[in-house]
Amino acid sequence: MVNYNVRTYEEAVNVINELGILPLAPIIPDFPSLNTITLEKYWHSETEFDPWIWRTKFSADGVAGYGKFIKKKSVLISLEFLPYIKRILGHSETVEERCYNGNITKEAYDIYKIISQEEGIDTRALRKKSGLKDTDKKRLFDNAMLELQGSMDIVISGIQDKVNEDGEKNGWSSTAFETYDSWAMRNSVENKIKDREEAKKFLISHFKYLCSNESLKKLEKIFA
Repeated sequence: MVNYNVRTYEEAVNVINELGILPLAPIIPDFPSLNTITLEKYWHSETEFDPWIWRTKFSADGVAGYGKFIKKKSVLISLEFLPYIKRILGHSETVEERCYNGNITKEAYDIYKIISQEEGIDTRALRKKSGLKDTDKKRLFDNAMLELQGSMDIVISGIQDKVNEDGEKNGWSSTAFETYDSWAMRNSVENKIKDREEAKKFLISHFKYLCSNESLKKLEKIFA
């Protein structure tokens, strides 16, 4: 595995495209992550070299899908690899079919419908509209969001700034979400992968030439 040393956003984009998958933090043994290939001093520096800012910029710019797709952890996925990983981690049934068959929680279904009607909605507005704003319902909301990201039904599409009535930034920014289908369509991600085994074969073949045996075993387990 190459030892990457990334300083700029453009260099990080190249690594994502080369690897196909780049977790924010280590989740695969002997495999790069954004925080291991960048310098710690730049994190949260609020400069152009800040990987914390890059994480949502990748998605906002349409160069990589971003969300808690694998092991409930944040992962960046290249446009080329998205259809393959979506075919493996996603469902063959639509969200509506899963709701009818009892294969999705009520909270996740309700949240998905809200996002599909307001693509790019931020977390604050989403919690309010879903009726899960109260503190005692935060876990229900968080679990539903993990459920939807784990099946790649939704992606993080960027950041929404909190503004006052005059349009001035006022307070912390908030993560924005979009359905995978909407984001993929906007960013010309092709979705021609029908066969799950074909998708798995493609991914394992790619990583076989990049990873250590330990990394490959972990990835095979993820894509099983």
